[in-house]
Amino acid sequence: MATRLVQINMKAQDDAALGRFWAEALGWGIDSEGPGVTNLEPLSFSYPDPVAVCIDIIARPEPKTVKNRVHLDLATTSTAHQQELVARLKSLGATPVDVGQGDVPWTVMADPEGNEFCVLEPRPVYRDTGPIAAVVVDCTDPREMARFWGGAMDWTLHEVTDDCATMRSAKGVGPYLEFIRTPDTKSGWNRVHLDVRPYPGDDPAAEAARLRALGATDPGIDQSAIHWTVLADPEGNEFCLLAPA
Repeated sequence: MATRLVQINMKAQDDAALGRFWAEALGWGIDSEGPGVTNLEPLSFSYPDPVAVCIDIIARPEPKTVKNRVHLDLATTSTAHQQELVARLKSLGATPVDVGQGDVPWTVMADPEGNEFCVLEPRPVYRDTGPIAAVVVDCTDPREMARFWGGAMDWTLHEVTDDCATMRSAKGVGPYLEFIRTPDTKSGWNRVHLDVRPYPGDDPAAEAARLRALGATDPGIDQSAIHWTVLADPEGNEFCLLAPA
């Protein structure tokens, strides 16, 4: 048994407006499951497919108050493309932000609801990822995160050091998942989190038990009204185990 990363879940005060921003930013299409839920995926995309990690935006009334521990890195193909993308994102409502990055070749920005993301300088490693180069998770111990997530998913580990761990779909397509060592610690519920999904035919209860054996914990919330399972990784980052598909 194994899972794979299928989407990023974002909380938003206005899911429809934030969905429009990210659809324009990525060149993706918009779908809605109903009031308060906006789904984004590439055009002509057959979900789930490792060629892309989709975005699920859920309406929540609480405003963002702290730096997100999960963010997106966007890929560019040239210095000119990076400059053009930054300018276009500003026209859509994004703003440059300072999170202590210093003098770096990438641009740190925030979407209209304050969610941080990076527009990277061109890097050969991300030449075939699509618009999202990587999904990045802040952590205190990349090696431990690599151990857990390497066992939780069937993705391939590409690099593991004291400062960074990098994974990608076993098919070698789509964005990377990166765990970056940071000095700050988790505070409160993550407004952006990972959603993973087992494969068809897998037993969701058995998969949840396997993830707990790897080190996942229960966040202590009432889950009686939902049809998925909410867990937390060894550093307390919430994630959802969706139904097999």
